[in-house]
Amino acid sequence: MSTEPRRSDEISGWAVGGTVFAATILMLVGVFHAIAGLVAILDDNFYVVTHHYTFDLDTTAWGWVHLLMGIALVLVAMGLFSRSTWAGVTAIFLASLSAVANFFFIPYYPAWAIVVIALDVWVIWSLTRPGAIET
Repeated sequence: MSTEPRRSDEISGWAVGGTVFAATILMLVGVFHAIAGLVAILDDNFYVVTHHYTFDLDTTAWGWVHLLMGIALVLVAMGLFSRSTWAGVTAIFLASLSAVANFFFIPYYPAWAIVVIALDVWVIWSLTRPGAIET
């Protein structure tokens, strides 16, 4: 084991692997969002609306939110594959926004929303590791 400090321009293989992992998961989350959005737009009665929920939101409107979020997530994931700094910062922001959007979507499709929230948190964790989004 070397006691020499690591050069600042070296990027850990773990960091690169974490970024590729985050980009892949982010792309999957984007596709999940797009599918959920299309379902809500095309079939307004697919999702069961819970009565007396604090946030009474229109299912079709949620469909558009999910569809647009999905498209944005897939585009940012493509940027992450090229190790762009802007994509890393944007991915952290969009994954956070996705987690919040899915929190509000829990009454409509609970298991799905919780899984997507967990994947969003995993993406954020992967991108905040040292060296993950440095160029």
